[in-house]
Amino acid sequence: MDPGSSRGSRSTAAWARALGNIASLDRSSGNTLPVLLDNLAEARGTHSALETESDSVTYAALAGRKNQYARWAHQQDMKPGYVVGLLMPNSPDYLAVWLGIVQVGGVTALINTHLTGAALCHAITTTRPHHIIVAPEYVQNVAAFRDQLPSDIQCWQHGTTLPVEPAWLCMDRSRYSTHALDPHALPSVLARDTALFIFTSGTTGLPKAARVSHYRVLEWSFWFAGIMDCGPEDRLYNCLPMYHSTGGVAALGAVLVKGGTVVLRQRFSVRRFWDDVAQQACTLFLYIGELCRYLVMAPVCAAETRHCLRLCLGNGLRGDVWEAFQARFRIPQILEFYASTEGNVALYNCEGRPGAIGRVPSFLAHRFPVALIACDDESGEPLRGQNGHCIRCAAGDVGEAIGRIVAADDAGPRLFEGYTDARATDKKVLRDVFVPGDAWFRTGDLMRQDKAGYYYFVDRIGDTFRWKGENVSTTEVAEAICRCPGVTEAVVYGVAVPGAEGRAGMAALTIDAVFALDRLRATLVQHLPSYARPLFLRICAALETTGTFKPVKGTLMREGFAPGAVRDELYVEDPAAGVFRRIDAKLYQDICDGTIRF
Repeated sequence: MDPGSSRGSRSTAAWARALGNIASLDRSSGNTLPVLLDNLAEARGTHSALETESDSVTYAALAGRKNQYARWAHQQDMKPGYVVGLLMPNSPDYLAVWLGIVQVGGVTALINTHLTGAALCHAITTTRPHHIIVAPEYVQNVAAFRDQLPSDIQCWQHGTTLPVEPAWLCMDRSRYSTHALDPHALPSVLARDTALFIFTSGTTGLPKAARVSHYRVLEWSFWFAGIMDCGPEDRLYNCLPMYHSTGGVAALGAVLVKGGTVVLRQRFSVRRFWDDVAQQACTLFLYIGELCRYLVMAPVCAAETRHCLRLCLGNGLRGDVWEAFQARFRIPQILEFYASTEGNVALYNCEGRPGAIGRVPSFLAHRFPVALIACDDESGEPLRGQNGHCIRCAAGDVGEAIGRIVAADDAGPRLFEGYTDARATDKKVLRDVFVPGDAWFRTGDLMRQDKAGYYYFVDRIGDTFRWKGENVSTTEVAEAICRCPGVTEAVVYGVAVPGAEGRAGMAALTIDAVFALDRLRATLVQHLPSYARPLFLRICAALETTGTFKPVKGTLMREGFAPGAVRDELYVEDPAAGVFRRIDAKLYQDICDGTIRF
């Protein structure tokens, strides 16, 4: 059989399963994930639902824990729409907490556990919570700015240990019965109601809280279950944070709604990854592209081909890493997808084409309308033709991906539920795009589409920069840099240079013992045109990332290449000499004065 034909059949079957799974979902119904869990507890009661290094929770036990937290919420006289902030590490109780809260009509804000200081304060206050539940290890992070939070927020320390902070309360689920509450005592909760606030990554600014309805929770769960062909014998290895939409809802829910098991880990470990996956007999692995790159760069592990994985699902896997990862570790299928928590654009690469983030099959184009539109190089704003409408990109051209928004009463996948911030919501909606009155969601992501219909990620709008009259993609430059031996991580961004137009490229790197500046320059000259090569380098001990391993560029961009602002080694390219020169105070002043021009 032709391999291409086989992959096509597999792809068609995956789409058909996903569509069949969500066909019966209804935004006006009372069907929610907590309700479904009660049914699963009856059917799969003794089967393991969630496992950690120290805890194994059956479906019946998970439903019981959910009921305990629902009773706590009910005891707090929680009204529909009341918000509870949740700041806890990955654990079975993490899921049980928010399931219990949303069952009685509350909304749970899933807060990034990596946040501290002003960013954490913003995340808590932006959702206006009535309560916040905090694991003991994060209590001091919240206590540091407790006086800046509204006084009526009740702070709860999770667990049986008595709180050490004054005025904090103890959230001890053992005080509550595992039996379900009387349905007549509960408010009516519909699928269209908001269940969660999930925050965007905030790589260059403060995160925004996206609204996620009960409908979307179920839609994500059943859709991914269909795409992955999940069954009761599947075991998913999940080391991504549970405050994230993929690691905490979509992939986790996909396995649970089909009666499988999720193996939870609090964090990713390169050293013990393959031993753990093999020992736990995992059949599925949830990845972020950087995790796969870390594994490819790691020394050979005896267990790396002794696993029983049948499929890896995730996003952000670069084409060059893809092929090395799949070949070395003998992965039968890689299923790359593109989506965002708040967005309505979703692409799936069911055929396994390396480097592509997915496509929309022609027979579903009417149901999942996606388009690429031309944007202004400087402002990033959409270009419009003489008729006032946006300009569609031709095959191969780079443009912003947008998805058509439909009314709430129509099919769910094209719905945009927005953020808690109305102004942020409005900024994401583009109107009068192709016909008067239409509305489309702006992803903020630049992509190109080949003639076969596959989409390829290029960059975020705002991450590209213009130098020497040319547009430069930070993603493409970072990929070229990572070809150099000794470079372990690279983040690329544009910085302003006094007296020069546009922004010059700068790269922040982490390196190992084999790294050499002359080898890096040779790699850059070989793979990049002169205007795209980074003018400045910053050698860092470590790079700050979000909880899903996305680089935080904001601080790097603000600090620029000033040696007084950072302690890291800084370099500037001297094209005439063909070397990178160390930036000291005098060289920096010469650059700022215009004595040295580029």
